[in-house]
This record gives sequence, structure tokens and C-alpha cells, in this order.
Amino acid sequence: MHTMTIQDLAKEVLEIEANSILRLKNSINENFDRAIDVLYACKGRVIVTGMGKSGLIGKKIAATLSSTGTPSYFLHPAESTHGDSGIITRDDVIIAISNSGETKELLNLLPLIKRFGVPMIALTGGINSTLSRTSEVFLDISVEKEACPLNKAPTASTTATLAMGDALAVCLLEKRGFSEADFLVFHPSGSLGKGFLYSVSELMMKDDKLPLALEDDNFTDVIELISQKKLGLAIITDKNGLMTGVLTDGDIRRSLIKYHNVKDLKVKDTMTVNPKTISPNELAAKALHLMEKYSITALAIADENKKPVGVLHIHDLLKAGVA
Repeated sequence: MHTMTIQDLAKEVLEIEANSILRLKNSINENFDRAIDVLYACKGRVIVTGMGKSGLIGKKIAATLSSTGTPSYFLHPAESTHGDSGIITRDDVIIAISNSGETKELLNLLPLIKRFGVPMIALTGGINSTLSRTSEVFLDISVEKEACPLNKAPTASTTATLAMGDALAVCLLEKRGFSEADFLVFHPSGSLGKGFLYSVSELMMKDDKLPLALEDDNFTDVIELISQKKLGLAIITDKNGLMTGVLTDGDIRRSLIKYHNVKDLKVKDTMTVNPKTISPNELAAKALHLMEKYSITALAIADENKKPVGVLHIHDLLKAGVA
């Protein structure tokens, strides 16, 4: 009788699956490079196919590829022999998934694949299987054991397959130069796309709303400016109009504690030098990331010459539905 506690068993499952992914690093070799080259050169679509649990993983891999710039489609191997194989063209690439490499429904597709001369990438744990031998590129997704105590239910093997699919998708994304703006095209709705609907320049405060002050301005005068503009900071510039720092609410508090007399204090003595800033051409999502990472509520916006052009406040992001 199994004497492990539920928590111990759960931890063992996670450890086995984590190890199954780490073992895949041994499969990142020249075969992986060839797989990326074949997928990158594909003029049609990537057709992902697999049966059972492998098929479910295949659907996710196809979806990930499609959303990152590689048009993909999932083909059910059992349905393929009843007419669905008509979607395959000579310009396509096949990714065939089978842990054993001997899945009958997949092997039934081989004559058609070979007749059309369609390149096939096999993701299988069957190193000497029919699928691995007949593929142009073979990626080893074998695992030492399944996370299932019976070593039967596809668990670690499907996790490993999914991870290999993600590795392919991410490397293709990088090879294609797929950008954040491209990502927006495929994710215009939902939380993934919200941040890409706006650029920083579209949301920032600018022109006469900017709280601008000079380095030699009086500290207390700049505090009054911050209160007037209600953005929680002032942008400090040199005499040439280039940004050299910011004065924030936090800087003010620290200065009041440090200095007993602030009447003759210059803002350059209290400001934050080299503050976090962002270009007006960046996406609003990146500005939000900076605010979250550094726990700040407003960002100074500067152009490539360090000239201040705006301020972006967290409230602007909230109103736009970015945050």
C-alpha cells in the first residue's frame, strides 16, 4: 500500500515533471537547429498532429505558434484519413507528436506526407520508432518515467512535449524578429492585448501641463509647482532644457527630514538624479512594467536627446484600461 501523504505525492509529481523538462536540454542540438530552419522556411502552414493526450498538447502548440507569427493548424490524425488530410499542401510542414512513435493513426498519414514531399518534424520518445526514422527531423522528448504512480497516464511526457513546443515557438519568434506590435495584431482583445492598444505618447501629459523646473530653482518653489500640476513630481532640467533629474513626493519627504532649514535649498540638491524614464514611442505596457518593477506612480518621458516631452501617471494607465 502506498504510504506517501497527498502533499508528498504532489511534490513528487512536480519534481518528476520538472526533471522531465530539464532532461530536454540534451535534445537541444543540431536537430533542434534543423527543426527551426525547416519551420522558418515554411511557405505554407505548420500542421500539428497527434492522437489522444498528444493531440491535446498539439492543439496548444499550434495555437502558440499561430499567436507568435507562425501560421499553424491542428489536424486530428483519425479524421485525417476521412478527408481532413486535404488541408495538407506541398508548402506545409508537419509536426507529428507521439510518445511511442508508433501511433497507428499517425502512421496512416505517412504515405500522404511522403507522396507530397512534406517535411515532417517528429516529437517522440521512441528514438528508434517508425515516426523518428521516417521524419526529416527528430526531436527526442523521452522521459525517464511518468509522474503517474502506475507509470501509465501521460503526465511527464505530455509536459515535456509542451515545453519542447514552447521552445520551438519562442525560438521562431526570435528568428522572425516578432515584436510587441506584431503581438498586438494577434491579441487585440483581452488582458494580453490591452497594454498594446496605446503608446506612451498617446497617454502622457504634455505641453503646458508639464511640471518643469530648473536645477537652480528654489526647493520650496518646486514643491508649489508639484502641488499645482498634481502629478506627484517635477521634471528638473539644466539651462539647455535637458532633463537632469526629477523631484518626487518621496524626495520632498526625505529632504524635510534631512535638512532643518529648506528655505534657501536648491532643487538640484534634493532631486533624484538619473531617474527612470521612457521614450514616448514605447508601448504603454512597458511603462506599466517599469512602474510596477520600481514601485513608482509616474514616469518622466524624454526623447532621444533627453529633452522632457511628457509625464505618464499610473492614473492615465488606469483610465485607459492598461493597468
